Amino acid sequence: MSIRGPEALASLDDAMRDIRREEEEISRRLARSAEKLGKIRENEAELFRQLAQLRLDPALQGELDGAISTAESKARDLLKTHAKDLSKAEKEIADIDAALAGLTTDRAEALKNFEGHQAELKALGAKLGASIARDPEFAAKRSRATELADIAAQSMRKTEQAETDREQKGKPYRDDPLFMYLWEAGYGTASYRANNLFRYLDSLVANLVGFQKARPNFAMLNEIPLRLREHAERQIENAKAAEAEVDALETAAIDNAGGKPMRDAMEAAQHRIDTLDAQIVATEDRRDEAAKSLGQLSQGGNPAFEGALSELARALGREDIQTLLAEARRTRTGQDDTIVAQIDDARARAKEEENETREQNERLKTLAARRRELEDIQWEFKKQRFDDPRSTFRDDKLVGDVLNDFLRGGISAASYWDQWRRSQNWSAGTSDWGGGVGLPNNGRSRSNSPWPDAGGSTFNWPDSSFGGGGSGKTKSKGGFGGGWGGGSGGGGFSRPRTGSVGTRKHSGFKTGGGF
Repeated sequence: MSIRGPEALASLDDAMRDIRREEEEISRRLARSAEKLGKIRENEAELFRQLAQLRLDPALQGELDGAISTAESKARDLLKTHAKDLSKAEKEIADIDAALAGLTTDRAEALKNFEGHQAELKALGAKLGASIARDPEFAAKRSRATELADIAAQSMRKTEQAETDREQKGKPYRDDPLFMYLWEAGYGTASYRANNLFRYLDSLVANLVGFQKARPNFAMLNEIPLRLREHAERQIENAKAAEAEVDALETAAIDNAGGKPMRDAMEAAQHRIDTLDAQIVATEDRRDEAAKSLGQLSQGGNPAFEGALSELARALGREDIQTLLAEARRTRTGQDDTIVAQIDDARARAKEEENETREQNERLKTLAARRRELEDIQWEFKKQRFDDPRSTFRDDKLVGDVLNDFLRGGISAASYWDQWRRSQNWSAGTSDWGGGVGLPNNGRSRSNSPWPDAGGSTFNWPDSSFGGGGSGKTKSKGGFGGGWGGGSGGGGFSRPRTGSVGTRKHSGFKTGGGF
């Protein structure tokens, strides 16, 4: 079964809420564990006080009792401070989560609003389709745009093949250290600089590896893809310019038929969505920082709590107290044995709490990492406009079994996002009327066009520039955001972090031109 873009995003939102809820639950569990550990230490101190009363004379007993009581008093005050800080941090997280829930709801409403105007525009376009198809100017421009898009696609295929040849056929050259030494030194070119001795030695190396014959071949392998890519970029720009002319005619036809208010409403809805997306990013980053603070407090990782326990630990670790315990173990009396057993039990329970804390802390770190990855995926999802009402996904398991696999750590975020990209397509009617010069899944075509879908060229416009004037980079196979060339070729999400709210790299649903 397939799933629509808005419903897919809603499922990711639900998964995000589940992660946040589990984070909160573990933080509360850690807080309870830390509080319990403090009480265990206090109970242990009281047991030592009772043991001192049984075995020490009043003078020593008073000294020991005073040391323990002072430590307990300080610990109690510090623990109260810690509890207040913890309560404040928990409230901050709850407030941020409430804000995120509100923003997510507002965004869903804005998307519904957008979808309504989109449907109105599509209905109007259906009425106008036949008349604009008979327009000779439109037919000529549409034909020209399709032709140029096909030329651009062919140019890009040749470029990619040349770049593949460069990688495969150039590998033996690159793997030869002597050849690459001479190549990088510029041997045999005007840029070569060396004294007479090195020139002589380099000539021996060149004769050994056959450099003079191999160098032109390697140079050609590198040069051809650069020239082809420059040519492909020019063809792409030509095709985009032709597409823009078709956009202009479609826009004019729609506006003349009274569609401008619909387009304006769509643009306003999109602006609202973009604004909410920026607010969501900023709020998520605030929550991330708040979650880190809460995690530290929940684990006792703040000066107040650490000071409380260390104060008690120092008091209970005094030499005279340890001597008292050792002597009580050596002598067999009913009261001694009972108190010693209770002390041992308290220490065993403290050990269990510490072990539980370590396990929960690791789980909390895993959840935080998974939450950030899911935030990255949601960002890319929106940036690619996969939440467009007419975006669909062939595999509904992406919000079921595959999502669960990702959340459990069975697959990486990169793999999960790649499955979303491969499953995505556009429902009928989302390309431009007749020409279909661009595919909607890269943010450069008319995915909001009202015109019926009639096929045509489906060339993908690259999302980012090509390799800085001939860097020779190939199309990204695994990069997020669909980048080409100088884009995110090595992989890595583009969601802004560290306080930068940013906006989408390619802003939202297209409302002008081809809508």
